[in-house]
Amino acid sequence: MALIVQKFGGTSVGSTDRIQNVANRVIQEVEQGNQVVVVVSAMGKTTDELVKLAGEITSNPNSREMDMLLTTGEQITISLLTMSLQERGYKATSYTGWQAGIQTEHRHGNARIQHIDTQKIHQQLKEQNIVVVAGFQGVSEDGSITTLGRGGSDTTAVALAAALNAAKCDIYTDVTGVFTTDPRYVKEARKLHSISYDEMLELANLGAGVLHPRAVEFAKNYHVPLEVRSSLEIENGTIVEEEVSMEQNLVVRGIAFEDNISRVTIEGLNNELQTLSTIFTALAKEHVNVDIIIQNVTSNNHLSISFSIKAQDVDMTLDILKQYKDTLGYERIEHESNLAKVSIVGSGMISNPGVAAGMFEVLAAEEVEVKMVSTSEIKVSTVVPQPDMVKAVEVLHAAFELEAQPVQQV
Repeated sequence: MALIVQKFGGTSVGSTDRIQNVANRVIQEVEQGNQVVVVVSAMGKTTDELVKLAGEITSNPNSREMDMLLTTGEQITISLLTMSLQERGYKATSYTGWQAGIQTEHRHGNARIQHIDTQKIHQQLKEQNIVVVAGFQGVSEDGSITTLGRGGSDTTAVALAAALNAAKCDIYTDVTGVFTTDPRYVKEARKLHSISYDEMLELANLGAGVLHPRAVEFAKNYHVPLEVRSSLEIENGTIVEEEVSMEQNLVVRGIAFEDNISRVTIEGLNNELQTLSTIFTALAKEHVNVDIIIQNVTSNNHLSISFSIKAQDVDMTLDILKQYKDTLGYERIEHESNLAKVSIVGSGMISNPGVAAGMFEVLAAEEVEVKMVSTSEIKVSTVVPQPDMVKAVEVLHAAFELEAQPVQQV
């Protein structure tokens, strides 16, 4: 007997018919002799509808009350799924996040899990109950209901799997696994049998929406095996693990991309030690997420800084920088929008020099202008014109032969 944690997202529980389908998947696992803890999201667009309702009351809702409101979405799902399981003759119990013992920091809207008291869940499992837990939520030390932010249900599932020492955590979604790139854009995209935590974390951070980065990071830190599977189709998914046992011949394992990127350039900055700290501390305080950063020193010993941000943050960024003009002493600020980020990811890059050169050669041959570059041991990211984004992904996918079936290791 193994303990399995299953997580089903909003699309998977988007209607009562789909909740019945989820119940089938849970029962299949139970009938194989396993103990099961199920984590679910709110049904479909429920969270968006709750946010809209709050907006009809106030343009500036209290963060504590928003958490009180939003957590009701998952409570609907856990009740309906538990009823479905009970109707079929299976013992099941539903728990909200706080009933399940999920304790978080005292922060509303984007709290982090600090501790999980698993006593109640273990007792229910001992009594041969299926435990259904509301994702995305917990409780702070003072008893306030909190939410975990974007991707919170993924994080709930992985954190529970770690705390319960589960054999693995299955993430059920509307795709059949992790693909070499988004198959909605590249028809030759292929599902991977397995991928390492580090590769998945890079892809998640770079725009691949299958798993949330916080959940992957949690899985890596606590060595929780993950499998990304389809909630609608019966087939094996993609295993996310420490060491990838197959497809070792792929230098590049996947391509991620993200649109609506902007580049901001500050010219004529004072070349002082605190200049960079002043700029990026000011932006961080306003939660502006800065990605790629390039610095140049001009002939007159002034600095030029370029960095990429989300297009939606441009106006706020410009306003912040204007407030610091006297301190920074810059000459001018320029910004360019309608850009995208295209990234190649693969642990094989560590031992294969020339991958970045190959990427640039392919893009140059297709006349795709590279405006910014960022690298790590296992990824190369480029900022390109947004109209060229899909073309860049397609030609790189073909150039690194990601559509080909790999030779399996014996």
